[in-house]
Amino acid sequence: MKTELIYGKNIAQRMKKTIIEDVKLFIDQTGFTPRICTFMVGDDKPSQMYMELRKKSCDLVGIDTERIVLDEEVSEKDLIELIKKKNIQENIHGILVQLPLPDHISTSNVFENINPCKDVEGLTPYNMGKTLIGDEYLVPCTPLAVLRILEHIPFDLMGKNVTIINHSPIVGKPLAALCLNRNATVSVCHVYTDDIMPFTKNADVVITAAGVPGLITANHVKKESIVIDVSIVKTDNGVIGDVDADSMVNHCLFLTPVPGGVGPVTVACALENMVKTMNLTSKVLV
Repeated sequence: MKTELIYGKNIAQRMKKTIIEDVKLFIDQTGFTPRICTFMVGDDKPSQMYMELRKKSCDLVGIDTERIVLDEEVSEKDLIELIKKKNIQENIHGILVQLPLPDHISTSNVFENINPCKDVEGLTPYNMGKTLIGDEYLVPCTPLAVLRILEHIPFDLMGKNVTIINHSPIVGKPLAALCLNRNATVSVCHVYTDDIMPFTKNADVVITAAGVPGLITANHVKKESIVIDVSIVKTDNGVIGDVDADSMVNHCLFLTPVPGGVGPVTVACALENMVKTMNLTSKVLV
């Protein structure tokens, strides 16, 4: 058995072809060029890099971008006030808040104040609630990217065992809901899980986003499983994920490399969500 590496660039390119057509149609129908506003607080380097990648992708598909970079000391109140202004600005069709935010700003409070129709990340309580009950529309981008990768293989989650190593509201929790919506049996592991191996060893799909290099080796997963590595960890030897990729060769069936696996698909999923917010806001504003 030979392990197949799943490169996200190939999936993202196919997605962008459809998105380009959707954006052209939107412009033809409304006369507006769609515009997305991103808020960033502080100067986190990985966040800056991700924002640049997203801007390049927006440029490619014909979406204008506006970036508001705020000092790390900005108050939660001031940030929310700026977001509220963009909520009602007619030429803004989507809003993103780059994470992480400083400790003095409540992420949940910030997302509660984003117009759900402009919620590109799918992280407002309204859109997260819809995802949870299976009414999926604006879905968090990284969990959505995992689904797009599984669709690419293709792999049907119905009746399969899935182990997720992350229980954050950004990745693990919404991803668990998406898998449950597709009738998978889901286990969620996290920092308080004593031993992850009983969960990973029985899984048909292992999705890890712990941020711990070398956490998952071939000993942790059964043969012919699918391993999706969401983590991005900067080290002296470059960017790596949670998975010891060398040990996985000829052991798992499919593996996403780091870098180049989930990341490009996540950016493309943000573009997919932008198309949806464009359509939602144009209906609201007409």
